[in-house]
Amino acid sequence: MQLLLVEDDPAMQATLQRSLARRGMEVTALGDGRAALAQWTSRPPDAVVLDLTLPGLDGLQVLQQARAQGLRTPVLLLTARGTVGDRVLGLNAGADDYLPKPFDLDELEARLRALVRRLGDLPEARPAAGAGAVVLGAIRYEKDSGAIYLGNEVMELTPRELALMHALLAQPGHAVAKERLYELVFPGQLDVQYEAIEVVVYRLRKKLAGTGLTLMTLRGLGYLLKADP
Repeated sequence: MQLLLVEDDPAMQATLQRSLARRGMEVTALGDGRAALAQWTSRPPDAVVLDLTLPGLDGLQVLQQARAQGLRTPVLLLTARGTVGDRVLGLNAGADDYLPKPFDLDELEARLRALVRRLGDLPEARPAAGAGAVVLGAIRYEKDSGAIYLGNEVMELTPRELALMHALLAQPGHAVAKERLYELVFPGQLDVQYEAIEVVVYRLRKKLAGTGLTLMTLRGLGYLLKADP
């Protein structure tokens, strides 16, 4: 996760940056509102942790201007202000969540990951398909990289399952002969029995369950990958 941390207290900033980095996050830390807005605009992160009390622009102004520019990055407010009114102002300005100081780091991490997951569930937040991509239902095959995505997550496939998916997605909507799939999945492996392709098909079919795609067997034609109605 790429995180923009906006906190003007040097000790708090250093502690949070170090702690979140240990938890696997790439943290850019800034203590000024204007610098934070410029960074956010030029390189949108996965999430923003934003203190309300900042020099230059305060946190509320940073948030309002970012939302006015169409930046949809999830924002978690950190504030020492205890009144309900301040929290309401932040939420109305476009914040997604808030934590009053002092707070627990485990809770901060959990809330950040929940915010990023929630955004990832929105169709408009998913990565755009590249020019050479093949899209079938919720599956996206990036031909340049060879990666296959389910929604916005890379599918976990074995090399043989990946080769089978590549073959099926090369010509969407067309059946691929069993003989051709065998050649592509087991290239040059003369010691592998012909029926072994059926084992790979079976395993891939199980992984596709619940994705909205069906791997069909067409007698005399081969196999076809199709999106469910």
